[in-house]
Amino acid sequence: MQNPRLASRYAKSLMDLAVEHNDLDAVLADMRTLQGICAVSRDFELMLRSPVIKGDMKLGVINAVLEKSKMNKLTKAFIHLLVSKGREMNLPEIATAFIASYNELKRIKTVKLTTARPVNDKVRDGIKAKVASFMPNDTVNMETSVDESLIGGFVLEVGDKLFDASVRRSLSEIRSKITDHSYESKM
Repeated sequence: MQNPRLASRYAKSLMDLAVEHNDLDAVLADMRTLQGICAVSRDFELMLRSPVIKGDMKLGVINAVLEKSKMNKLTKAFIHLLVSKGREMNLPEIATAFIASYNELKRIKTVKLTTARPVNDKVRDGIKAKVASFMPNDTVNMETSVDESLIGGFVLEVGDKLFDASVRRSLSEIRSKITDHSYESKM
């Protein structure tokens, strides 16, 4: 069960501790690793959510999976606390909330560019520079993806704003104008 309020509270607590101990970047790396593992391995996430598997077994699996990443001692203690409180199922959400809090603290904005075909670095950097010019106090991080259903053009997501300059949207607008029969009532 997702609980964004709980996740943000735990993430804020971890953020405060990481800042206090000057381990913010190390904890961020651990949270990114956890988020990546959860995104790649559905079995790992199901194990975290399983009510059948005991907490000490889950802690052992988490430690085994994260052994190569040389997890920070603050992160280890935090995960141990989560498991002891029975909150390990919220670990993926907490990792996501921590990364979002870090980005907010460091004024890093993620911009999502979706195009019909892959764009070259020159075009991507040009769009990134244009977006960055509207946010002079922020660092812009651009994620790109390809969606062939756009036909052409692009869709740009900046925070909660969406700029749709795709051929698909244009065709949809033309279709709605053609099928609009409001002129019939005027005759």
